Parts: sequence; C-alpha cells; structure tokens
Amino acid sequence: MEAIPARARAYVVCVVLGALLCLLPLPTVHAPWWAVALLAALYAGCEQIARRRFAGTFYPVLLAAAFLLPPPAAALVPLPGALFSHVDEGSPWLRRCWRAAQLALAVWAAGRVHWALGGRNAVVASDFPYALLPALAAVLAFCLVLTVLDGGILALAERMPLRRAWRGLFPRSLAPIGVHGLAGLMMAVLWRSPYGPVAALLVLLPMGVSWWVFAQYHREHAAHQATIRALVQAVDIKDGYTRGHSERVGQASMMIARQLGMDDSRVEVLRFAGILHDVGKLGVPTRLLRKDGPLTPEERRVIELHPEYGHEIVRGIGFLGEARAAVLHHHERLDGSGYPYGLLGSQIPESARVVAVADAFDAMTSTRSYRRARPVSAALAELERCAGAQFDPRMVGALMLALGKYGWRPAVTADEPPDLVPPAAPVPSRPGVHR
Repeated sequence: MEAIPARARAYVVCVVLGALLCLLPLPTVHAPWWAVALLAALYAGCEQIARRRFAGTFYPVLLAAAFLLPPPAAALVPLPGALFSHVDEGSPWLRRCWRAAQLALAVWAAGRVHWALGGRNAVVASDFPYALLPALAAVLAFCLVLTVLDGGILALAERMPLRRAWRGLFPRSLAPIGVHGLAGLMMAVLWRSPYGPVAALLVLLPMGVSWWVFAQYHREHAAHQATIRALVQAVDIKDGYTRGHSERVGQASMMIARQLGMDDSRVEVLRFAGILHDVGKLGVPTRLLRKDGPLTPEERRVIELHPEYGHEIVRGIGFLGEARAAVLHHHERLDGSGYPYGLLGSQIPESARVVAVADAFDAMTSTRSYRRARPVSAALAELERCAGAQFDPRMVGALMLALGKYGWRPAVTADEPPDLVPPAAPVPSRPGVHR
C-alpha cells in the first residue's frame, strides 16, 4: 500500500480512539508500575529483534502482561515497542499508531477475559490445571481482536469484501498465538513464584530458539520459491507465446493432487512439478519455440528433447523430490507412444501423469499464436476421450471433479488482444459428459 485511502485512515483513527478509551481508567488502577515498565522494555527489545531478524511479532511478553496486570495497565505494555518499531513502507507514524492501538486493544481484551474468569488468582496460586482455562479464553480473545482488526484494515485499504478479508485469518493465527500464549502463561506463573521475574525471563530462551528455527525454515522455503520463480521467468522470456502457462499448469496440478487426497507436502511438490514442467525449453533454440508454421520432423525431434534438458536442469535441486520425474516424463503416454522413453501405463511416475493432464488441459484452454482457446467443456471432453490411451483416467476424473467444485478461468497467453479469447464457459456439474 503506497497510498493509504482516506477511509482506512479514518478506521485507524477509530481504533486509536478505542485504545485510548481502554487506557482511561489508568489513574484509578493499582498496578506494580515497575513491572509494567519492565515488561514494556522487554517487549520493545523482543519486538525489535523479531521484526529485524525473523520478520514477525513476539507475543509471549504481551500475553504474560495480560495474565499479570490489570487490563488498562497491560494495554500500556505494547505501546513503546510498537510506536518506535522499524517501518519500511510509507506513512510510518500512521502504521506505528495503528499497530500500537491494535495491540493495546488485543491485550486489554485478553486481560479482561482472563480476570473475569478468575485467571489472576489461579496464576498467583500456581493452580494448575485451573489456570489453563482462563488463559485459553484470553488467548482466543487476543487472537480474535487481532484478526477482526486486521481484516477490517485489509478490506478498507485494499478495497476487498469483508468476508474475503477475514476468511482464514483466525484459524491461521490461532496455532502460533496459542503457542505464544502458553509461553506467556509460563512466564506469568514463574513471575508470581518465589523465583521471581528473573526465572520468568528464562522462558524466552527456548522460545527464541524455536522462533529462530521456524524463521530458518521460512527462509529456506522462500529460497525455494525464488529458485522456481527465476527458472519460470527465464522460460517465459524465451517462449513468450506461452507466458503464464507454467503457473496455470502448477495450479491445475495442485487441484488434481488435492482432489486425489494427497497430503499438503506432496501437493506442494506437484505444484512445483507443474510450474517447472517446461523448464527444458531453455535448451531449445528460440527460433523453434517461436516458429509460426508447422515444424519439420527434425525440428520436432529437437523440441522433444526438452524433457531431458529440463531434467538435467533440475536434477541437482533436492527439494523438488518427485517433481524431477514429472519434468522428465510428462510427455509419456499410457499406450507407450509418448517420449522421451516410451514408458507404458504404471511405468510412468504418478507425478508425471498428473502434470500431463494439467498441461494438456491448459494448452487447450489457452490462446496460442496458431489457434484460439477451446471452451473448458470441450477441453474436458477431449481429455475424457483420450483417457486410457494418452492420459490416466484417474487424473482426468480428479481434474473434472475439482473443476466442478472450483471452476477455471483460462487467461490469454499469447501477445494478442483479450477480445480474441472467447469467454470462459461455466463448468458443468458433470464436466465432459456432453461431447
């Protein structure tokens, strides 16, 4: 967001006013102000480290404050860390005020829920497992406030429907915030124990180690994505007529894999397989890829080497797993008439059978320099006709079912005006039955 819309700014102002209302009772609150200052300084330090090193937010200290302090005092804890945090994008003070107000409201809500359920007494008495229920309710309140406010600012700043902006935010954030809440509860219990605040700070050490491991995983995953993106961009630059084809084949492969009930890690690998299936075109002369007329037999043989070129390119990329076999064998046919090795039936790796169907489907529903796109229903009918000889019937059926549920919107892949592409036909409930 380079420019924040006026309605989003007004929303931020309203959230800031709400946070100030939560702080109004402070003059009448009896709280250990040294503890408020210590927790605020601790959170500010952890926040700086988390944002600069791990690109995330560190919640255990905030939740510990909600468990230890009266709600208005607890709402003070995130303010210094949020107001003086590093902001890369425009309108830094508006963003800082937004973040400070959002966290203050979330901590206040968590503290109110925790105190209303008697959580303070359970923490003071180190009364387990009775301390868990108020803490769990407080974590839910904390998570709910954050997701509601995040969805609201997303809807206003990005002009997105509220339902779409809120979709999935709460479930995705609940697990990580729940782990932070458990660490915050451990901090609060140790803080109130005879060992005091020093023992509570020791909880941050294993949390920091686990956070570092998690950040390393995400960095590695980001590096994988960057590797794939670079290869796909190289193919798109070389073969401009099929720009975007790789991403759509990856999407269709993922739809087939999910319909077949594969686990998430394998679905991701098959998405990679679909995206990289044509990476071997980097080894094919550009004049052949962009030739408008029919290919000679010699030229066709050169192009049919691209699966082997692709396998050589990705062979050393270990995280691709079975995607490498899909790159090599996605042009094999069940009847043995495919290339490069003429494999038969089950000799063809399952990943290659998935990508073969996804590749053919997108090729038929995309406009190329030499023909117009087919309607989705016609492409599905053709896949069904060739099932058993060229394509695996199981993969074809999975694609049909997935498209029946979610539909498909083919895009223009050639450098032609969009009005040359016929509108996407709705996918029938039983696709392919009307030939």
